[in-house]
Amino acid sequence: MDNHQSFLSLWYVRFLAILILIGVVAALAAYTNYTMKQAKYNYMGPTTINVRGEGEVLARPDIGQFSFAVRAEADDAETAQELSAESINSILAYLEGAGVEEKDIKTENYNLNPRYRYEERICPMGSFCPPGEQVIDGYEVSQRVTVKVRDLDESGNLISGVGERGATNISGLQFTIDDESNLKAEAREKAIADAKAKAKELAEDLGVKVVRMVGYYEEEMYPMPYHGGFGGDMMMARSEAASLAPALPVGENSFTATVNITYEVK
Repeated sequence: MDNHQSFLSLWYVRFLAILILIGVVAALAAYTNYTMKQAKYNYMGPTTINVRGEGEVLARPDIGQFSFAVRAEADDAETAQELSAESINSILAYLEGAGVEEKDIKTENYNLNPRYRYEERICPMGSFCPPGEQVIDGYEVSQRVTVKVRDLDESGNLISGVGERGATNISGLQFTIDDESNLKAEAREKAIADAKAKAKELAEDLGVKVVRMVGYYEEEMYPMPYHGGFGGDMMMARSEAASLAPALPVGENSFTATVNITYEVK
């Protein structure tokens, strides 16, 4: 009987211990859940705001640039090169005489390629006729040159002049700024000033004060024609008659800068 009572007492103690352990685990889980919920609303790091500033600078282009091609064909490579050289030398002499410096004239590519044709075959009627043999039928020379124009008022005359002297596929006329670094820096300064003003206004609206800058990111700048420019591709065909020099308004180029600045506030 004593052994039976001892067994029941031991079982009862173990049962109570298990219940107590379960209660402790449940209490710890509840406390942990409560603590995590409270932590969501008790961020201990610095409070920040992020603003985006933009700046723009307009400037009149000071250089122009266009390209042209010279092509020549002949039965043999030597003659094709001679014909090409005559045309290109005439154009280069004209450009230099018009005041374009040698450093502003650049050959982009020069190609000498054979031309091919297929010999005709005589085939019986109704039978399969394979293509004829490919044979060389002459040579072609092509040379593309890029010209930088510093006197913008002469752009139209230069384009007409090279066309009259055998140039073809005159294209790619663009008006740009030779040294863009100062304009980009000025646009950046305006963007930063714009961001600072926006940060001050936002801080006042939120009832906080700006402490210091903690982050900065600048988006890449791309100069763009603003108005009146003749940018883009321009194709001109050679004319037998004397051509009138085209009017080429240069307009202005726009340099924009965009910055993203993060400020710590309190």
